[in-house]
Amino acid sequence: MGRDAALTVEQLATEVGLPTSTIRMYQTKGLLHPPRRQGRTARYDGTHVERLGLVHRLQQRGFSLPAIAELIAARDLGARVGDVLGLDGVGGPDDWVPVKVAALRAVVPARDLRPAVVLRAARLDLLRWRRGRPYTRRWVMDAGLRMAGLRVPVGEVLSAFERLRATTTTIATDFTAMFEHHLWPSLADQAGNDDQLDRVRALLLELTETAQAVVAGALRDAIRDAAEGFAARHHLLPDTGQASWVDHAPPVLAERLTGPGEDEVPGEDEIQRYFDDLGGDERPTDETDHSG
Repeated sequence: MGRDAALTVEQLATEVGLPTSTIRMYQTKGLLHPPRRQGRTARYDGTHVERLGLVHRLQQRGFSLPAIAELIAARDLGARVGDVLGLDGVGGPDDWVPVKVAALRAVVPARDLRPAVVLRAARLDLLRWRRGRPYTRRWVMDAGLRMAGLRVPVGEVLSAFERLRATTTTIATDFTAMFEHHLWPSLADQAGNDDQLDRVRALLLELTETAQAVVAGALRDAIRDAAEGFAARHHLLPDTGQASWVDHAPPVLAERLTGPGEDEVPGEDEIQRYFDDLGGDERPTDETDHSG
């Protein structure tokens, strides 16, 4: 049905298979936008059919009418899914804040502060234009100030972020696929009287926090490995053997250097024997104190 169709409420009810009283109730609750008026007659069109189809699908998924109204109202105001589900947080690093000129100049040197730089940042969604001025997220401003303090050129920072965005998009796609394949089916199966919106929010927030922890941990490991390469390139460590100063290292460093070593990873058979030997309860290791 085209968007320009002109239906009476009775014709709309027949089209979507609902009583006219339900359609009017949906309008009262904000689930259905008002019809056009032709004199004293209300006229509905294809957008109303689409909206009622969305309401039906969300109800089938277990969303309550107030939750559906919240989703629709937020969407009509231009909110993104992350805003509606609370993934952006409130009062935190993800908040969008206006960029003052002084702060912008602190991040970007005057010689580099050109429209092209602002446009590039906007294309990367680091900046948005609202009410005639630029806005950015708090974490972007904080990171920009840090990089400016380290005197890293803004062009290199934007290039690095562009590469990073490609990686984080892949990571986000993987974790969203986990949600879709492993969590969403169980939510759909449990659709009923429970309000699904809060459950979806809770699961996505938990998945987001888990993904952040995984990425942060993996990044720390990668930076440590990269630091080893940096040290080797600049001859900051001995080429072979153990440094002569290890025995006189500061206590914290000495503790790290004498931590658990790393053996060669065994084959599958040996790993299986390890599991079999546990017998369901992990046995004490050699480091376990058996005294007392």
